[in-house]
Amino acid sequence: MAKLLNGKASAKHIQTQLKEQIAAVQSQVGRPPGLAVLMVGDDPASAVYVRNKERACQGVGIASFGQHLPADATQAQLTEIIHQLNQDDGVDGILVQLPLPNHLDAVSLLYEIDPDKDADGLHPMNLGRLVRGELGLRSCTPAGVMHLLKEYQIDLVGKQAVVLGRSILVGKPMALMLLEANSTVTIAHSKTQNLAQVLQSADILVSAVGRPHLITAEMVKPGAVVIDVGINRVTDAEGNHRLVGDVDFEAVEPIAEYITPVPGGVGPMTVAVLLRNTVESYLRRMS
Repeated sequence: MAKLLNGKASAKHIQTQLKEQIAAVQSQVGRPPGLAVLMVGDDPASAVYVRNKERACQGVGIASFGQHLPADATQAQLTEIIHQLNQDDGVDGILVQLPLPNHLDAVSLLYEIDPDKDADGLHPMNLGRLVRGELGLRSCTPAGVMHLLKEYQIDLVGKQAVVLGRSILVGKPMALMLLEANSTVTIAHSKTQNLAQVLQSADILVSAVGRPHLITAEMVKPGAVVIDVGINRVTDAEGNHRLVGDVDFEAVEPIAEYITPVPGGVGPMTVAVLLRNTVESYLRRMS
């Protein structure tokens, strides 16, 4: 049976370190780090995510500046709020909670965030820094995956890594980070021919497509490291809801060497890296 990559435990380690860092420097700086989270509308899943982020901030000593705007908020209103936060010396990280209502352009809003306050690590300047191997705020989910692999001392050098999914949020930065770690990287997606064969070649398999139980046992190389980024809400015949990943966990667990559970795998790491990005920005701006 595969060993579980426990994201909850790793995230707790990160948060403990952040709490100690903040406590050590806050008296010199004169204020705690600050994270502003902008939420528009009443998406229930987004509301849960925002509450979790605010609770996590409180746990490590980060001031949380949440702003909840009505669903009919305009592009101009959000742009103005972001500009104000860019100028606010008490704010070190800015996050726009996705998804946004359809009338808003999320990409344009992302471009308005000061790259050095881009807590999500998705501004083109930060993605460019990743491509060039320069210091910068990293995309939270793939950076969380990399931390988890490092914590479990999983060797990536020369390994065949396959990333299923090519989004700017996870797939593309994930591939770049694995490449930076000297893996040989393939990006697979919905148009990939012979998908099962491509996935079977992976020593490290990362799935980030949001399709429940897409990855079956036949697609996984024995002894592979399987990272499941997908979070899918499914309903059984009795009407009960539960969260599952892209990977058929019960079928793949006996084959893989390591596997992330859903929930409790990558999800907690994403939030931990968001906090870490905020603290990094805080320390950099104070130095």
